[in-house]
Amino acid sequence: MKDLTDYSVLTFDCYGTLIDWEAGLSAVLTGWAREHTREMSPEDLLQAYSAQEAAVMREHPTWLYPEVLAEAFRRTGEDLGVTVSEQWARRLGASVPQWPAFPDSAEALAALGRRYDLVILSNVHRAGFTGSNTHLRADFTTVITAEDVGAYKPAAPHFEALESWLAERGTPRSDVLHVAQSLFHDHVPARRHALDSVWINRRHAQPGWGATPEPAEPWSYDAEFRSMQEFADAVEAAFDGGGS
Repeated sequence: MKDLTDYSVLTFDCYGTLIDWEAGLSAVLTGWAREHTREMSPEDLLQAYSAQEAAVMREHPTWLYPEVLAEAFRRTGEDLGVTVSEQWARRLGASVPQWPAFPDSAEALAALGRRYDLVILSNVHRAGFTGSNTHLRADFTTVITAEDVGAYKPAAPHFEALESWLAERGTPRSDVLHVAQSLFHDHVPARRHALDSVWINRRHAQPGWGATPEPAEPWSYDAEFRSMQEFADAVEAAFDGGGS
């Protein structure tokens, strides 16, 4: 990849990269499973849920994320043969602001914000991201959500909105580095839109795909880091003359 000092804008996926969405989802899914005496591990529950969320996002691109979460939960229950009550569906839908940040996210973003403009490209609603940013405490130059573009990644509208924003500022695409965990939601469309990207491999110590579907289209990335801290350290080394 290019030297990390050659970029001026970092674009971020939020959930899975900065916010531990699997922990947030699991807190509700495992509570529901216990109530219904379902003997399923958190990992099995996440895998059962992941395909349902992706399907709801495709079918209802203009729904706000809490509606997507609730419907995906209902469908997960149907698939497992257990009804999800409206109380449980609403609980998952309302849970986004409580999802925790990864322990390294806030500090890494603070360091990166001294070097780059930071941008969010996220499958969330505006209010949900506002809640999440109370954990991240970051100053983002712009935020592009599913609510703003009426679609969910890996569909193109987030990246088309980014292209428009870059054109308004006169920033070339080559100045942008996309930073994301999800191969399915982010590295597939980043490849389509010819964006350089780095993979924050948060699940490096875990097998399987967790809450993220396995990608069915080609994906690529220019470098891999196991955490945001590892990426931020590489950036500091590059700016200090140690290379990328």
